[in-house]
Amino acid sequence: MENVVLTIHLLLALALIGVVLMQRSEGGGLGMGGGGGGGAVSGRAAATALGKVTWVLAIGFITTSITLTILAAQNAAGSSVLDRLGDQPAAVEEVEEAPATDTLLPPSGADADAPLVPRAD
Repeated sequence: MENVVLTIHLLLALALIGVVLMQRSEGGGLGMGGGGGGGAVSGRAAATALGKVTWVLAIGFITTSITLTILAAQNAAGSSVLDRLGDQPAAVEEVEEAPATDTLLPPSGADADAPLVPRAD
């Protein structure tokens, strides 16, 4: 059920994006306002039709959003991340450190001028 609603939600989102991009910019929000010149999509009736389609898609998008929220809340009822933390052991095991070797350290003191040669231990 959740997958079906999610699929419808995604299709509505894509359709909503497409319809909004097809609409003529009346306010020139980005400075690209739709010029004159007439056309099939530039009339006031077309803008009204696209506006109605936008409203329908937006209402469907909000409805599927609320439905997905309700479904997710029902699936997660009674389980919490904090409840799962209580199942973990309280003490963390300490990791033993490996003994430090100086094979990768630069020479110090009298050996400072000697060439760097790895030791064969």
